[in-house]
Amino acid sequence: MRRLILAATTLAVALAAPTAAHAFCGFYINGAGSEMFNDATQVVLMRKGTRTVLSMQNNYKGPPGEFAMVIPVPTVLQKEDVKTLPKDVFARVDQMGSPRLVEYWEQDPCGRDWDEYDRRRPMKMAGGAPRSAPMEDKADDLGVTIEAKFEVGEYQILILSAKDSTGLETWLHQEHYQIPAGAEPFLRPYVESGMKFFVAKVDPKKVSFGGDGRANLSPLRFHYDSDEFNLPIRLGLANSSGTQDLIVSILAPNQRYEVANYKNVTIPTNLDVRDSVRQSFGSFYTALFDRTVEKNPGAVVTEYAWAASSCDPCPGPNLGGNDFFLLGSDVLDGPAGKPTQYGGWDFVLTRLHARYGKTITEDLVFKQADPIVGGRENRVKGRLEERAQPSSVNNFQARYAIRHWWTGAITCANPVRGRWGGPPSGGSTRPIAATNLAFVSRQANLPKLLITSAPEIGVRAYKRRKPKPRPAPAPTPAPAKPAPAGALSLDHGAGCSTGGASDLGALAAVGVAMLIGRRRRRA
Repeated sequence: MRRLILAATTLAVALAAPTAAHAFCGFYINGAGSEMFNDATQVVLMRKGTRTVLSMQNNYKGPPGEFAMVIPVPTVLQKEDVKTLPKDVFARVDQMGSPRLVEYWEQDPCGRDWDEYDRRRPMKMAGGAPRSAPMEDKADDLGVTIEAKFEVGEYQILILSAKDSTGLETWLHQEHYQIPAGAEPFLRPYVESGMKFFVAKVDPKKVSFGGDGRANLSPLRFHYDSDEFNLPIRLGLANSSGTQDLIVSILAPNQRYEVANYKNVTIPTNLDVRDSVRQSFGSFYTALFDRTVEKNPGAVVTEYAWAASSCDPCPGPNLGGNDFFLLGSDVLDGPAGKPTQYGGWDFVLTRLHARYGKTITEDLVFKQADPIVGGRENRVKGRLEERAQPSSVNNFQARYAIRHWWTGAITCANPVRGRWGGPPSGGSTRPIAATNLAFVSRQANLPKLLITSAPEIGVRAYKRRKPKPRPAPAPTPAPAKPAPAGALSLDHGAGCSTGGASDLGALAAVGVAMLIGRRRRRA
């Protein structure tokens, strides 16, 4: 079973187990000399101007000994630049941007004024922390300098600079850290470009472990200034066993992002699926994503671009002021920035999903992108909108629908089909979000699960069969009133006759025939 690592724009990477494929940008190093692995890392970037705020959550499983995390960063960080966060904010970001499965019921084709319904339905480094004088130089001959040293929560943090990647690798070994084998070539480009290295050690005495051996670590947040907005993923290849998945979440005021140095595609959206998908939505979605990447090798896939404080449909609560404050809105404008929770900005949440192997040669570089829409229950001339389209606002999401066609009686002369809403019993249903994809199977059979074809990725769905509505029952005729004894009914009005009139006509016909026969015999 492959593991899909939920990460957002992160500069951190974990030392992966040999059988796992993980997506990170640094690696874990373990002071006890034992192997560690990480199967769930999530990072959120907040960006405005030249400032980046990186919030990172890590879960690791390994021995309860001392371990550390190595992250390349562009500047020297100080204690005031780093803080810990509550974990639940990452779950809210992941849920908000995740692919979603919705459910609709066709409404009574004779039940309401659909025209009125349609009208009402909308449906150079800038600033930066001042560089402090080197605090400590433990190995001049190795070219490694400790630029800063401080503690935050359970973390003991060092900021390192290095003149030579081999010297940095040797220094880490001398400090008794078991780093991934062959890490030096992956460290080299970051050392040569002048990057610093954020090393966050953890004191195991300050960490509790769950029953499954995972540490309950506090998420970390730090910020820095840089003209470049990128994600160094090459260092993560040091502990890759093959293909890696990376999910990148970016929050920025009124701005969507995409990558500048790789192809960009949007995930196929607004596809109708079979009812069975509700039991395996995560497996369905990972198969759809894999097919999209197969048809667009090396591309980065946009899965979500929407105002972070709204959604339609919503799989959970919207992101709000306190979420933005925790994730960095308090420092987006620098020390003299707005101290409010919102900062007066309307944040756009962009979710990017990449899949890459050991042959990758460039880090991800992000650029601003124009707004797009797609994945909404909007129809033009009766046709549901398809794919992503340019717009003046960002309203794009990966959305898939189970539709229940009307099977009741149709009692009007001009029924209107294909109008969708909540269940017949009233109320509404909340979408299912495809979160926590680390352990789902990726072997779903797309043609069998899709009702709507996805020609952009070469998948043809089985033909949709609409349930046949029940015919309206025929009106029951009123029972005929029995004629009085000895009376004869001669009612021929409106082309109808009673049972008595029919009997009389038959007897008369027989009588006429007998009379004619007698006259012929006499003749």
